[in-house]
Amino acid sequence: MKLPARIEARSEVMMGKPCIKGTRIPVYLLLQKMAAGEDSGQLLAAYPQLTKEDLLSCLEYAAALAGEEVVLTEA
Repeated sequence: MKLPARIEARSEVMMGKPCIKGTRIPVYLLLQKMAAGEDSGQLLAAYPQLTKEDLLSCLEYAAALAGEEVVLTEA
């Protein structure tokens, strides 16, 4: 899977977990916060180095992962 432009995974940063490019902020953390109800305004205030495009890239990444998921059904 190709990572969105604003996301990178480097082995020396956060043990290779996907992060917002140029930061140590992992994508999973931002997705958890969004799932818990934090809105973009709250996240951007808490992490002033982020942009709205960074948050949209997190959602793009999550959608791509969900699209690759294999669902087994009973025959």
